[in-house]
Amino acid sequence: MHGEYKVPGGKLVVVDLEVENDRIARFRLAGDFFLEPDSALDDINAAVEGLPVESDASAIAAAVRGALPEGAQLLGFTPEAVGTAVRRALVTAPGWRDFDWEIVHDRAVSPRMNLALDEVLTSRVGEGRRRPTLRIWEWDESAVVIGSFQSYRNEVDPEGAARHGFDVVRRISGGGAMLMAAGQIITYSLYVPASLVAGMTFADSYAFLDDWVLQALRSLGIDAVYQPLNDIASPTGKIGGAAQKRLANGGVLHHATLSYDIDGQVMTEVLRIGREKLSDKGTTSAAKRVDPLRSQTGLERAEIIDRFVETFRSLTSAEDGTITPEEYADAEALVESKFSTDAWLHRVP
Repeated sequence: MHGEYKVPGGKLVVVDLEVENDRIARFRLAGDFFLEPDSALDDINAAVEGLPVESDASAIAAAVRGALPEGAQLLGFTPEAVGTAVRRALVTAPGWRDFDWEIVHDRAVSPRMNLALDEVLTSRVGEGRRRPTLRIWEWDESAVVIGSFQSYRNEVDPEGAARHGFDVVRRISGGGAMLMAAGQIITYSLYVPASLVAGMTFADSYAFLDDWVLQALRSLGIDAVYQPLNDIASPTGKIGGAAQKRLANGGVLHHATLSYDIDGQVMTEVLRIGREKLSDKGTTSAAKRVDPLRSQTGLERAEIIDRFVETFRSLTSAEDGTITPEEYADAEALVESKFSTDAWLHRVP
């Protein structure tokens, strides 16, 4: 069995193993990481050898950590990365290039329509009726998008939203509220089969699915990093955040919103951002929480999107695609029955 795991911002970890009597046998670790002393590689191999096949990534990582000699240096990978690679080998998890990818960057639609498309396209990928897809959002009006489990009254100032022309909508994924001013952010969605993130913890899958965009940002001169659980940041501030929703049919939605040119003062007047949340981020004002991509790159929004698409295509060999009329129709029906209703918007009052 063979498993691979690319550490977000780090190196590739590769494992080969066999299974005998429900235990790992003939285990070998490889990769482009750095490890000192050299003999620590044998210690890691010995630590994993003989472990029960039902061992989870945490248990494998603990075994590896316990076997490392004092002062060992692991550069570009961690014991947890070894555990993830082993789990992916045991479930024969595929990699990015094992799928036939599609990139969609279609016409602008309403925020509600974008949210409905997320549900429709995730469901279709889970059912095998659509190829795994990266979709770049375009929208024709501004909106506050709140997380599936957030309280409407706690997160949004309705008067401020109306005054600044922001619709208020609720998405199917969890996480925090996003201020999505038209033309001022970059939002993308990945619709993938659950097999792509098989063997990973929920937290690891976030970083894994956004590693490609970190590569794109770094190619633009931004020292982008992933901050658990779901933030993308640079030394000068937070850039954006991600969220996920996993459907019962095996489809996984992973979407992220990155700030291009956000007005921090408007944010404070539209969102009810509490002191506790701000202090948790280590900041003193909402205006300082988000650092726009425009100030760090000097590029137009379209140019940044082009680099995102170029990077994703180089890593996946994705082809250009489009949303079908049937998919648009299904999404329109879902807007009518769900995303435009008060019952959905106020499901958490």
